[in-house]
Amino acid sequence: MALAELAALPSSSAYANNGIRVSYVITQNRRFQLRPRLNSKITCSVVSNEVQTPVAVNAEDLKKKPECFGVFCLTYDLKAEEETKSWKKMISVAVSGAAGMISNHLLFKLASGEVFGQDQPISLKLLGSERSFQALEGVAMELEDSLYPLLREVDIGIDPYDVFQDVDWALLIGAKPRGPGMERAGLLDINGQIFAAQGKALNAVASRNVKVIIVGNPCNTNTLICLKNAPDIPAKNFHALTRLDENRAKCQLALKAGVFYDKVSNVTIWGNHSTTQVPDFLNAKINGLPVKEVIKDIKWLEEEFTVKVQKRGGALIQKWGRSSAASTAVSIVDAIKSLVTPTPEGDWFSTGVYTAGNPYGIAEDIVFSMPCRSKGDGDYELVKDVIFDDYLWSRIKKTEAELLAEKKCVAHLTGEGIAVCDLPEDTMLPGEN
Repeated sequence: MALAELAALPSSSAYANNGIRVSYVITQNRRFQLRPRLNSKITCSVVSNEVQTPVAVNAEDLKKKPECFGVFCLTYDLKAEEETKSWKKMISVAVSGAAGMISNHLLFKLASGEVFGQDQPISLKLLGSERSFQALEGVAMELEDSLYPLLREVDIGIDPYDVFQDVDWALLIGAKPRGPGMERAGLLDINGQIFAAQGKALNAVASRNVKVIIVGNPCNTNTLICLKNAPDIPAKNFHALTRLDENRAKCQLALKAGVFYDKVSNVTIWGNHSTTQVPDFLNAKINGLPVKEVIKDIKWLEEEFTVKVQKRGGALIQKWGRSSAASTAVSIVDAIKSLVTPTPEGDWFSTGVYTAGNPYGIAEDIVFSMPCRSKGDGDYELVKDVIFDDYLWSRIKKTEAELLAEKKCVAHLTGEGIAVCDLPEDTMLPGEN
């Protein structure tokens, strides 16, 4: 969904000639930090046959006294002030692809308190590329000018080992889009290398309980790659974003039933974030009733509804020539809030998670979208009280087969040997033409 930009870094007046880290202040206790350009290549860049090892930050540079200018010399110790009588301890959120369109919508929601609450101070760590660095500076300037009281820090950089330091949440959006003539296998390899490198960085420097949501496509298999490269972080902490698919399914059911979408609940997206995904109307409810009791048109449910959800992204692109950045940002917000807010009694939400120990009989060791509930503590449990019929199960098996084939394609990135790529068909991602 987002573009990983891989080009040269333009010169920036934000850095002194000696490459010293510069620290700016937004208000008397809100810091805005710009990372220095390091003498290294972008660490999420890829080569054809191997993952490039990220280059760590030069610790000696960071020990030097930062230069300041005017009001920006008024630097305060945030660590001493991050807890107040009315606010929680500050949390740190990393966002990759931070100069892209999705992030342009998302970052301001994060900074405003809409996501984590109006009593939750936040530090934003923005990861970009050499080509996008100047745009990252612009994003940081807009955040600075917005005067969000809860936004305590903004860091920008191109080294995930620096940006991911001690983060509590990592929202990995940046990825290369599928270009003309590119096979799905090629996209899996190119983006897989990016997420392998970012997984290693998270494993090395992030909080041991970091929660990771992966948006960059193909997001299910990218999530598998990322978690396999972060063995010291619980696999359960990794999520592939399928919430936008769930939101689209709810909208279509509401339209067909003639109700507002808040009357639709218990919607599950099963499987892969591709056109094999399975929007589940069997377990879904409208006004507390099973969907099939409200919508009697079974042919519409099995054919038109499913296809509309699977191809909604492509239909949107045809209408206005760009992908669904704003609604994707909203779905990321929804996904986070579902983990930090207790799930309403009897309801659930969809997210792509690791299948180890799942109660449904779905293949182990893949990332598969399934129904989950949360107590609001950042963790989740799989929902057990769901039913299957032949129609639903046959489609679940099809999307499962696709994910198992994708897993074989990236074996070289997950430590499982030589990659063998034999995809059952070249399915598209939602939003591809």
